[in-house]
Amino acid sequence: MRQWCLSIALAFTLAACGNEAPSPAPTQEAEVRDDVPVMGPERPILAFGDSLFAGYNVEQAEAYPQKLELALRAQGINAKVANAGVSGDTSAAAAQRFVFTLDNQPVPPQLVIVELGGNDLLRGLNPEETRANIAAILKELKARKIPVLLMGMRAPPNLGADFQRDFDAIYPALAKEYGAALVPFFLEAVYDKPDLLQDDKIHPTARGIEELVAATSSAVVKALPPEKGGLAVPPE
Repeated sequence: MRQWCLSIALAFTLAACGNEAPSPAPTQEAEVRDDVPVMGPERPILAFGDSLFAGYNVEQAEAYPQKLELALRAQGINAKVANAGVSGDTSAAAAQRFVFTLDNQPVPPQLVIVELGGNDLLRGLNPEETRANIAAILKELKARKIPVLLMGMRAPPNLGADFQRDFDAIYPALAKEYGAALVPFFLEAVYDKPDLLQDDKIHPTARGIEELVAATSSAVVKALPPEKGGLAVPPE
């Protein structure tokens, strides 16, 4: 956690600058099985977030949504994951573009994965603002009966105990309020492993992204609604 505290400001400053840095040398990809048949109708998933989804400083094919799609298909799930990550997005900016993004999907997604909050930390925004912005996204999805997987973030201790408490409480509280599935801390698998992080000590390398996918793909599978007659069944 100390490494997280020391690097967060630099990391999210880089994220706010966009995804223009040169790509690092390719890393060895985790083995993906190709002997599992892909079954059933296509399962559209929308990955909506900031640089951690956009694929900061890695090839587009190495970004989390693309790697997640491969992992799901390796399990026989006919997944199609759309990458709606925008580097530098605060929760407010994301909330403003959300309905437009959702309405412009080729077909309504059967699951939306929401990953936001890191750039709010950079700016020291009031956690109540962050909560309200993410709540607006979840409220829209609940109204449309689209299941959600919320990727949690955590504030570093150096922002103060009160701030840390209030920020960290956002994700479990919203997941409970809106009936969303929750990954408590999206970066859990990599934040304390330097070999899986880029030089900014916060954005994962291509290999780190594979570790994030390995750690979270089961949560994605659980969050996908069951199918009946080839169609997703919306939550009650």
